[in-house]
Amino acid sequence: MRNKKPLSRILTTLALAIIATGCNTVSYDEPLISLDNYHIESGFNLDVVASEPFIEAPVAMDFDNKGRMWVVEMKGYMQNLEDSGADMPNGTISILEDLDHDGITDHSKVFIDGLILPRAIAHVYGGLLYAEPPNLYFVNIEDDMPVNKVLVDSLYADGGNVEHQPNGLMMHIDNWIYNAKSNFRYQMKNGKWIKEPTSFRGQWGITKDNFGRLYYNNNSTQLIGDYVLPNTVIKNPYYKPTATLNKTLTPDQRVYPLHATSVNRGYQKGVLDKDSILVNVTSACGPLVYRGGQFPESYTENAFVCAPEANLVKRHVLSFSYNKMTAKQAIPEKEFIASTDEGFRPVNLFNGPDGNMYIVDMHRGIIQDKAFLTPYLQKHYADKKLDTIIGMGRILKVSHENSTFQETVKIEDLKTKALVDLLKSPNGWLRDRAQQLLVFKKDKSTIPLLKEIIADEANPIAQIHAMHALNGMQALDYNVLENILYSDSRSNVISHALTLIEQFASADHLNSTEKIISHLLQKNDTEIDLYIANTLGAWIPFSTETFFPLILELSQKHEAEKAYQEGIINSLRGVEEDFLVYLNTIKKDTSDTILSELLAQTLNNKSKDLKHAIFTETTVGTDARTAGYKLYKKTCAACHGINGDGVDGLAPPLKNSEYVSGSTERLALIILHGLSGPIHVNGKLYDLNTTMPGLAGNPEFTDKDLQDIISYLNNAFSRTSKNISIEKIKSLRETKPKDGGTFSEKELLELKY
Repeated sequence: MRNKKPLSRILTTLALAIIATGCNTVSYDEPLISLDNYHIESGFNLDVVASEPFIEAPVAMDFDNKGRMWVVEMKGYMQNLEDSGADMPNGTISILEDLDHDGITDHSKVFIDGLILPRAIAHVYGGLLYAEPPNLYFVNIEDDMPVNKVLVDSLYADGGNVEHQPNGLMMHIDNWIYNAKSNFRYQMKNGKWIKEPTSFRGQWGITKDNFGRLYYNNNSTQLIGDYVLPNTVIKNPYYKPTATLNKTLTPDQRVYPLHATSVNRGYQKGVLDKDSILVNVTSACGPLVYRGGQFPESYTENAFVCAPEANLVKRHVLSFSYNKMTAKQAIPEKEFIASTDEGFRPVNLFNGPDGNMYIVDMHRGIIQDKAFLTPYLQKHYADKKLDTIIGMGRILKVSHENSTFQETVKIEDLKTKALVDLLKSPNGWLRDRAQQLLVFKKDKSTIPLLKEIIADEANPIAQIHAMHALNGMQALDYNVLENILYSDSRSNVISHALTLIEQFASADHLNSTEKIISHLLQKNDTEIDLYIANTLGAWIPFSTETFFPLILELSQKHEAEKAYQEGIINSLRGVEEDFLVYLNTIKKDTSDTILSELLAQTLNNKSKDLKHAIFTETTVGTDARTAGYKLYKKTCAACHGINGDGVDGLAPPLKNSEYVSGSTERLALIILHGLSGPIHVNGKLYDLNTTMPGLAGNPEFTDKDLQDIISYLNNAFSRTSKNISIEKIKSLRETKPKDGGTFSEKELLELKY
């Protein structure tokens, strides 16, 4: 590794020469960070490019058009085992600079402060989009200051908890902004923000490949992806496609840490091996498909995944086919980056304008939200003093030792022709940002230049970017797409053109489109056929007699493949019954086919008005344990303690109490009807002169609230995790103490639960 400092793990307590250049702007001597206990795959360099005191608890980043890093700092996250301070407005979005040009941050300024648990940013439309739950905001930028603040969505991250709220904010090649842990996408058009449904994706972090497929993950699955372009297969509101969306790409979830790390529920069978080493990932997040163009060719479009609980970053080799993808561990039983530094918490990965890969290292001891923190993990954190790793944060850069030096392009200074030329760059970050700026500027002089790129079949990736740039500028026309669809362009270019031509569906273009589709079907290209199956829905309403036969031809051609049949269902939206009439008219029996099964399912949903959830859900909702934790803090913690340790003279402990780890029915009865002392907990008598009141008569608490509290108690203060149904809670409301007051321990234990 390059630039390793043979010093202690961190020397940020060096005398800091603070140079005040403004109220929110500071410079420091560059801190020296040792990476001696970090191991990276041979041939690569790992460098610290930013660290404390410039940043604290970074969770996301983006580069602006000058090439500067902007970092989201979630300082309020789990500052201690009690989770006190989570609601403090101490989060910031900061701008980092390297004024002496040595590759290490030496200057920072706060762009926005006073934020509560901010989680995502994106430089778009000449300003900054950022998420501070529950809101999504957009601000313009003037002299590195936010102006003209606009509320984009007040329900962006409504509900959930810090680990389960939307994030990502990734501008895509189709000019829409996508998110993880969300079923909505966003776009500004003609000065107005648009929000519309999309497929629900992942948990923390989102990325894309050069074609435009999206990738994400959840805690226990390293990589998940969509086989097709976003929003191409979800246009029938009464059918939920499964063949091409939310597909697990990693065949196993093994990780190979260098040491025994602290993880939740390590006591459960199979979580740890005989040496207490984690077996399978438990906190996968922040995936990245590398598109930088600076690594060797074999690393292009590899998928990298963070595993902060194991202090490592994984590398997978992606394999593509027309309607399927897989991801395979790059080197058996070896990780791309692994460390014995238990403060190393990689939570997000990004491509950079210089072609290198950047790692957002939250560098925090506690990496588990309070609502999900088990007594087992809490003890590990305390014993190792991991709760003392706080106030830190790192941005690490991964580069290849044989890559050529690439000076960061200040893309904001480029003229029109140079921006268009960047669409041909091997660096995906530069291509993406160039397209975004072309769309934002809407310079009509770029239209002929973009059309030249579209006609150049030698660079299919540039063709795709140019088509979407024209579309974003509202300068794409039917004839441009018609030429592409008749050309010898690659199938991936044809596929994008098919998705774009839907917007021109009209009676005027009916005959020419029918000829295009017939021409494309003759290619017998499996990828093109899949996009035809999904795109015909825009044209069918203008002439069922023209397109029903083509739909049937496609169905028969790919009769055994569900992906194509789902595409046909997607295109038959609103005319399913008419298609059945057509089949009956031509006396075509499809009763034993996949298509028939899917049609029946769709029509049944339609008759009951059961729509795909992405068209009905407005928020991510709040999971039971998080909801229970909030209720516990508000109602129970004052007596039992935030950590369930009890309060002397007031209430016994809940941690490892037999009343929590035992019967859920008995626990529910206590919560419903209350309990009077004396009481025995863990063999100790608590002869307290107090009574715990029941909640059964409190109209502020629903049966669902009580279920959530029990869910949290079982997770937080017991090694068991048991559920109780709403119906059971309802029935237990009638199992009341004999005296009409609260239960005594004796009466409670006499009940057969």
